Amino acid sequence: MSFIKKNSKNIVFTIIVILLALVPLFTDIGLLKSSSIVRYGRYITFAIVAIGLDMIWGYTGILSLGHGIYFCLGGYGMAMYLLMQKTGGKITDFMQRGGFTDLPWFWKPFLNLPLSLILIVIVPSLLAMIIGYFTFKNRVRGVYFSIISQALTWAMYTLFNGLQPYTNGTNGITGIDTIIGSYYDQTNIRILFYAALTALVLVYALSTFLLGTKFGKILIAIRDGENRTYFSGYCVSKFKTVVYVLSALFAAVAGAIYVNLNNSISTSEMTITFSVSMVIWVAVGGRGSLIGAVIGALLVSACEFSVSSAFPDIWQYIIGIFFTVVILFFRRGIVGFVSDIFEKVTVKKNKEGSVA
Repeated sequence: MSFIKKNSKNIVFTIIVILLALVPLFTDIGLLKSSSIVRYGRYITFAIVAIGLDMIWGYTGILSLGHGIYFCLGGYGMAMYLLMQKTGGKITDFMQRGGFTDLPWFWKPFLNLPLSLILIVIVPSLLAMIIGYFTFKNRVRGVYFSIISQALTWAMYTLFNGLQPYTNGTNGITGIDTIIGSYYDQTNIRILFYAALTALVLVYALSTFLLGTKFGKILIAIRDGENRTYFSGYCVSKFKTVVYVLSALFAAVAGAIYVNLNNSISTSEMTITFSVSMVIWVAVGGRGSLIGAVIGALLVSACEFSVSSAFPDIWQYIIGIFFTVVILFFRRGIVGFVSDIFEKVTVKKNKEGSVA
């Protein structure tokens, strides 16, 4: 019993992974539609983003409203490589409409897969490092950092839309195949689904490991008392920058996988609304708990799909009411609520046992 209590969150995560791994089998026997593989694959990428966001918000106390930037940078990087493979390295239709006769210089590295993968990792990480260094070094925190991250998201969204000849604006990059072949090949989709699931397991394992080290304890100390941590001799800005870059890296990797499962990427994934949705995933599941971030991302995404399908005209109102109720009455999210009930039941049994 003590083992289960101590490792309850990891056990729940294992159960979730097993259930997700069975999704293709459920489609084969008719319990789920064939499109469910792609849909749940996208949910898995959202869970990866949520873990990174929980690392900086739930454990470090940094509320970022701009992680859609990093998700899209990873997504666009992968989409640019896939589009180059489709066109054979030639300029695209939207580039021709923009007056180009040759491939723009920053598109050329995406002709090569290894270089593309490096850029997918380096570019978002470098941007996050620059933003983190200057904001945290100057001790910008709380709502001020949230506003800055939101403003940067709007600026990047406007930039990508304005660069129509380079990015295809609001239409984004569509009609691409996957990194291993045709998007319409079910075998390829299944491989990518399990690749996404593997990435989720690795990200969760790495995050769990880091939070169990001294690094993780310092992050929690920063969250609970940043000034006290600073005066204890720790360079708070460095720790905050490192965890911020790590969360951005997770988001970029998730974005790159997402493109393969979504067949497209556009600036709609870079909007402030999408970045706020990421925060909602963590809040609903329970921030300060990695399993809560995973549950929140999967549950909220699944609920949005189900409700929007059943009630296409009013689904946003229903989801909005649900979010409001959870945040107002379940401050610690779903995981916190379940944990409280479990603790009360355990305490009650222990009292009854001692009385007997």
